[in-house]
Amino acid sequence: MKFSDSCAKCMYDRQMAKTDNEAYLSEVKAVLDNRTEDVTSPQLVAEFNKIHEKYLGPLPDFKEEKKKYNDLVLSMEADLRKEIEENSDPLATAIVMSRIGNYIDFAALDKVDTETFLKLFEDKKMRPEEEETYKSFCSQCSKAKSFLLLTDNCGEIVLDKLLLEQLKKSYPNINVTVMVRGGDVSNDATLDDARYVGIENVARVITNGDKIAGTVYSMLSEEAKQAVDTADVIFSKGQANYESFAGEGRHAFFIFLCKCNLFINRFNVPKLTGMFIEE
Repeated sequence: MKFSDSCAKCMYDRQMAKTDNEAYLSEVKAVLDNRTEDVTSPQLVAEFNKIHEKYLGPLPDFKEEKKKYNDLVLSMEADLRKEIEENSDPLATAIVMSRIGNYIDFAALDKVDTETFLKLFEDKKMRPEEEETYKSFCSQCSKAKSFLLLTDNCGEIVLDKLLLEQLKKSYPNINVTVMVRGGDVSNDATLDDARYVGIENVARVITNGDKIAGTVYSMLSEEAKQAVDTADVIFSKGQANYESFAGEGRHAFFIFLCKCNLFINRFNVPKLTGMFIEE
């Protein structure tokens, strides 16, 4: 996804909001001003994080927030699974619930609160315009031997587990791989989170090999590259994965909530609208 000047301004404003350290802001501005045409937002954030550690010390620790939302959604797991299985189309319902989990994003949202998150569960149906994407998704999965899930946030990964359970029930011959972040980045899901919520019980779990909140192919580990190259179906969660992986010439399904102005304006939808896109 092409990085825009409006993105650059937004990213710089967010850095200014957290510090007035002139040396830090000067170096951040230099990175933005000298960016290449093909750079993605997650790559720039990774650069900012290095500069943050250089001038401001360790990055903020999201361990408490991650545990809070992992535990919250785990406490809902049994009831949500029951609701999914009682629905006329359990897989479609699980996909929408998985997308609702994309709300839990401390990097994209100024405020994440439990009340808003829970309220999103009031609407668990796909919109009519998404039905063709869903049909194509099911068609692709029916022929697939391998499925790759690119995860995003903590808490959300519990809902991803429920989605994978239904996927494997619908397509029992499909082999599923889950890719998490290679290190702590905001509240994104890591290998520790995957183990904590039990997603290893339904899929093979690997990391992208780096502390980057996205899927930049050139920065992936060899294991992660092989998973991308050999997947018959790629299911990508969240804005950062869309920003870094869309437009790369790969057949993939993208699912996320529109949480920032770039996405709201690009898709011309209200904030927190869910998208399900095939590329």
